This record gives sequence, structure tokens and C-alpha cells, in this order.
Amino acid sequence: MSGPPSSVLASLRPCVFLDRDGTIIADPGYLRDPALVVLLHGAGPAIARLNRAGLPVIVVTNQSGISRGLLTEAEYRSVAARLEQLLAPFGARIDATYHCPHAPERDGPCSCRKPGLRLFERAATEHGLDLAASWWVGDRLSDVLPASAVGGAGLVVETGEGPSHSEAAHTAGFGVVSGLEAAATHILSATQPR
Repeated sequence: MSGPPSSVLASLRPCVFLDRDGTIIADPGYLRDPALVVLLHGAGPAIARLNRAGLPVIVVTNQSGISRGLLTEAEYRSVAARLEQLLAPFGARIDATYHCPHAPERDGPCSCRKPGLRLFERAATEHGLDLAASWWVGDRLSDVLPASAVGGAGLVVETGEGPSHSEAAHTAGFGVVSGLEAAATHILSATQPR
């Protein structure tokens, strides 16, 4: 069986998949109050640079607190809306957001919890993305491991939980950078948007 026509492949775009907590915003744990959303230093300008370069910015986040009863879907959406508000003054936007609400100890294994690929594959289908040409950025190894499965590239940021994951990231062949600003610089120097 042949793959997609070359015209379809030519129309696919690379993107940047970002983790949310500890990567874009401070992570107080099971964030449910929009008033507590705090952008990490440089996150707004970094996302704006990616936007200007024509790279879709897509957030994929594990939110097991929903299954654990520590926050509701409505509270999750309120936090996501507050994040959009905080990014707007920088001219920054998130093109799409996907989340896994499952907790492994309550729901068992699922294909949408990172490092599972389900949400990334869904994003690729819905937004015409070339996963093999895309970037994964997060503060945990599980945030970037999907890159290995699809031929993409990953960077672990040393914000949030990053310092405790940097050695494992190096061992697994991923780059480690100080934060989202450094990640954007690295990505933009290595990527030629189509």
C-alpha cells in the first residue's frame, strides 16, 4: 500500500509542541485557579517569535488532577483561557491545546497521556502537521519522548522539573536549554518553516 500523495506531504507543516506546566507557566501543582496562572520569564516573547516564524504552537498537557477530582474540566478551561489572556500583550498565541485528563492509578494506561502519541497524532490530523519535522519542548523527559517515536526533535527546558530530567534527556539524545526563550532560539536557528 502506498503512502499519502506527494501533494499531501508537501502541504504538511512542522510545528512546536509545548508542555504547559513548568514550561510556559509556573507549576504550583494541579492548577485550578486562573488567578494563579503566572507566565515563566520569557515565555510570551518566545511564543510570539515562533508565531511570527509561521510555526504552529500547540500545547499538549497531562492533567491527571481531573481524574483525581482535584480540578474540573471547567477549571482546566478557565486556566487555559487565562493563559491566552496573559500571552496576548506579547502578540503571542497558542494555536491549539490538547489535554489528557487520566490518572494512571485510577484509569489504567491510556494512549493520550504523554509520552503516548494519541494527542499528537490527533493534532497532526486536525492541523496538517508533519510530526517528523516538528519539535517537542517540555520540562520532563515524558514531554519530549514522543519526538523519538516519530522522528522529530526534542528539547528539555531547565524550568519546572527540568533540572531533575536534564541528565536523562542528555542520555536519551535530547537537547537541554535554559528555558522557552532559549528553546525558541534553538528551534528557529534549526528550522526553515515551509
